[in-house]
Amino acid sequence: MRIGVFDSGYGGLTVLEKIRLRLPEYDYIYLGDNARAPYGTRSYELIYNYTWQAVRYLFQQGCALVILACNTASAKALRTIQQQDLPSLREEGQIINVLGVIRPTAEVVSKMTTTGHIGVLGTPGTVQSESYPIEFQHQNPSLVVTQQACPLWVPLIEAGEHQSAGADYFVHQYIDQLLERDDKIDTLVLGCTHYPLLLPKIREAVKGRNIRVVAQGDIVAASLDDYLHRHGEINGILTRGGTCRFFTTESAARFRESANIFLRRTISVQHIDLP
Repeated sequence: MRIGVFDSGYGGLTVLEKIRLRLPEYDYIYLGDNARAPYGTRSYELIYNYTWQAVRYLFQQGCALVILACNTASAKALRTIQQQDLPSLREEGQIINVLGVIRPTAEVVSKMTTTGHIGVLGTPGTVQSESYPIEFQHQNPSLVVTQQACPLWVPLIEAGEHQSAGADYFVHQYIDQLLERDDKIDTLVLGCTHYPLLLPKIREAVKGRNIRVVAQGDIVAASLDDYLHRHGEINGILTRGGTCRFFTTESAARFRESANIFLRRTISVQHIDLP
């Protein structure tokens, strides 16, 4: 049995890389629903349907555990899947689970801030869901969370323009808007798994402000490691061959080319169709 990692696009590859660095012995499957990306501006119902189709496919491919390495899917589909869909499958005797990236991020970041003011940069869908403010409030009701939607960042990254001088304008634009609304922010969460590719420019944009910028990859990897230690029923059935297979709903050639931006290496990938 494998660990599945799902994203609507390519950003989940940044999470997969961190997970495999920490837990290299396990077998993995990565699925990108690139043909229907981006999810960030879609409705709750559509995001749930798309995400559940992908999760079911990963279960069918022998995954016992699926990580939604997508903030939008975690925000808009995870709870419904956990509460509505998984119980019936477990009643059939399947040992399975689906985890997201928002809760572990909130658990860790809530302990980092000194001022109690946290900024979140995300897609419109993630921001509109209010999932981050809700999770941070669960951790510490006194925290002040300010969000900023960054709708142009994902297209910029997937076009391979994230290292260009022109990207500086769009990075500063959204960060300046966020800090204008709360200048006490001392911890900044990258609430989209694409955004680590902009990390050098984001850090430059907040230089001199004493703001810590937090990407999710290492947090999710550590959280998964902890989860597996606490859940022997799943850990015990996971195979350990150190393999990783890649699937996409778009052209395999296009995915291979774009994935190289995130992984900095060429991979083998297979095209699939989701129902």
